[in-house]
Amino acid sequence: MGLLDILLGRSKPAAPDLDQLFGLPSAAVTLEAATGFRPTGSGAVCFATVEGAAFTQTHREVRALLDADAGREGPPVELTRDDYGYSWLVSRRSPDELPDLVNDLHAVNSAMEADGFGPQLLCSLVGFEGTEGDGDRSRRLALVYLYKRGTFYPFAPLPGRPERRDNALELRVKAALTGDLRMEEDLGRWFPVWGAPGL
Repeated sequence: MGLLDILLGRSKPAAPDLDQLFGLPSAAVTLEAATGFRPTGSGAVCFATVEGAAFTQTHREVRALLDADAGREGPPVELTRDDYGYSWLVSRRSPDELPDLVNDLHAVNSAMEADGFGPQLLCSLVGFEGTEGDGDRSRRLALVYLYKRGTFYPFAPLPGRPERRDNALELRVKAALTGDLRMEEDLGRWFPVWGAPGL
């Protein structure tokens, strides 16, 4: 950071710290104890789509690496595009295999970063589900990792209400996980991830 940045009150953005992802398994224990939400076994990495042979090759290598996991059950890793034009590499595991899912997400981010595509990485998310009220209404929640900030935030869409979110639940989750994860303090950066695969 230069003298001009100090004088103008600008701060240097936080550097990505992919090792923060490894805090998710312990955070999941805290989250379940505080709110009853448990991992779904789904997670995804979101990135801005880039055309070109190098980017395509990186996708192939990452998918081949993750699909080669002999312990994986169920569908292989899939690449999808959302309604906004962003690409998502989705991994699905058994709900009790959260550490393996986190390894998948870390591997995707690391491979893209190593191949020079770090600027295209946007976020990673891990899905959770629980119930509310009398326990018969299923709810979804995601813990979203902002690649460029190195922080997490919760995203809780309201069921049956398009593009509405449960802000109270999100704030409760933030309070519960502050000791486990580096939570994003700027609520303006808690971007909605409507229709995200893996949620």
